[in-house]
Amino acid sequence: MTVERAEREGAIMSRLATDGELTVSLLAAELGVSEVTIRGDLRGLEQQGMLVRTRGGARPTTIKHILQRQGVNTDAKERIAAAAASLVGDDDTIMIEAGTTTALIVRHLAGRRGVQIVTNSTLVFNNARLNPALIIILTGGVFRRDTESLVGPLAERAIADFNTRIAFLGTDGFSPERGLTTRFVEGGQVATVMRDRAEQTWLVADSSKFGQAGFVSFLPLDGITGIITDSGLPPEAAEELQEHTQLRVV
Repeated sequence: MTVERAEREGAIMSRLATDGELTVSLLAAELGVSEVTIRGDLRGLEQQGMLVRTRGGARPTTIKHILQRQGVNTDAKERIAAAAASLVGDDDTIMIEAGTTTALIVRHLAGRRGVQIVTNSTLVFNNARLNPALIIILTGGVFRRDTESLVGPLAERAIADFNTRIAFLGTDGFSPERGLTTRFVEGGQVATVMRDRAEQTWLVADSSKFGQAGFVSFLPLDGITGIITDSGLPPEAAEELQEHTQLRVV
């Protein structure tokens, strides 16, 4: 059965995240379209910066698109997201920043009622919209495809209008020395505004992010309530982090 182009592109990005490199012939067979169609899809995705075409196929870009990163460390991310969701009660107010782990939190809010969510993430929106018990407030802003997020002054002004109990943030890397870091200035600015408008701020990040450093440092560890991460974190790293903030390991 032939699928529409948007669906094919999503399927291609998901397979790239899993396999790392794909051939045109394999994609054509799996998606039920011609190799000419697949080459056109790959050309369009390359123009968006989402992949690099190779002889006979495609591979991920050096900086992975968020849809590629969704398939990495999935078990740990689900445990972290579930632990984050356990902090949320009925009629709660929360902010959720863009990220692969943060986007999973709303999937674990089944059974909650009246939770109001402010987010700049289209992935969070896509997951939350399926639950009629959740109230979703999506910020405006400039759409950034590689992070599936809304950023810039419009997003920051929208966030600044709200006061919530908890903000959940993502990161490209964290450490005691550099704090929370990200590849993009705009993402760090959005996260900082969320922290300022929430009573508590929790970083949700799998242990592979520890010791990594993005281009921009945007918050120190002692500027957030705590970190929720997985058991892959080395014991010495856990001790070091606990000198600066709360730590929940799942």
